[in-house]
Amino acid sequence: MKLIKTEEAVGQVLCHDITQIIKDVTKDAVFRKGHIITEEDIPVLLSVGKDHIYVWENDENMMHENEAAEVLCTICKGTNLTRGEVKEGKIELRASCDGVLKIDREKLKAVNSFGQMMIATRHGDFPVRKGDKVAGTRIIPLVIEKEKMQKVQEICGERPILDVISYGSRKAGIVTTGNEVYYGRIKDTFTPVIVKKLEEFDVQTAAHKITNDDSANIEKCIRELIQEGCDLILCTGGMSVDPDDKTPLAIRNVCGSAVTYGAPVLPGAMFMLAYYGDTNIPVMGLPGCVMYAKRTIFDLVLPRIMTGEKLCKEDFDRLGEGGLCLNCDICTFPNCGFGK
Repeated sequence: MKLIKTEEAVGQVLCHDITQIIKDVTKDAVFRKGHIITEEDIPVLLSVGKDHIYVWENDENMMHENEAAEVLCTICKGTNLTRGEVKEGKIELRASCDGVLKIDREKLKAVNSFGQMMIATRHGDFPVRKGDKVAGTRIIPLVIEKEKMQKVQEICGERPILDVISYGSRKAGIVTTGNEVYYGRIKDTFTPVIVKKLEEFDVQTAAHKITNDDSANIEKCIRELIQEGCDLILCTGGMSVDPDDKTPLAIRNVCGSAVTYGAPVLPGAMFMLAYYGDTNIPVMGLPGCVMYAKRTIFDLVLPRIMTGEKLCKEDFDRLGEGGLCLNCDICTFPNCGFGK
């Protein structure tokens, strides 16, 4: 940083904000830190009493905040993201489509641990809409060592920290289980809830089967839906540990094994997920809470399934922190702590 005459400052970079005060009109920064001074700026600077100003002293080993911000943006910006203008070392990233925000958390932590730079994001693994702001980046000082930015690039490698993964199309099939529904003793109020939730992701229900509590019949319905071309199977009912709850057994018989039966989420502890065959068709067993609770584990899992992500047990294990829905009178999900 060096002090020079204002008249000689054209092309130089300001090291601090310049405030203009006009009585009863304004008191604000007329030029911000990092502004590159033009010929037209000189009279304005003189009018606010700046005969001399501090400017950035060029150093081949240092990088201006805006130039460094471009590096940080490149590190972050992955699939389906658009960027804003660079301003005072800041760049914002927005989703260019509906989808799920994915974050390389280790790289994000590494950058934020490096010092003199930052990346702030939304929570990963949650849906975002086209145009939503998903991240903001900033270089903290006016100038930063080029070597530091090069090291960050090396640490992060070629794979960006952030991506928005768009939703795919799926053909959903629903198996409604339960003697009480099958024999017409009560009305099926579960299926309409599932259909509505699927519609949030433009998924149409292609087939629906109702069966009793016999595991062989449930298994038969699941296999029929797969043969009919359904690539997302949802089973409702019979998901607890009572002796007559046979849905988990049927899902295991069809898929061979399950990713999880049970999850550290309330509502939704008795949720089940398995995958069928080489095509990895998701087969889910939905507990009764999905029918009556506003938001459940199904709302945490479905968006990720719709992007084609194959979930593993670890994905469910980490849901415990934030896995308690507070059942607020006015639900603001996903703008709340549930699942985060």
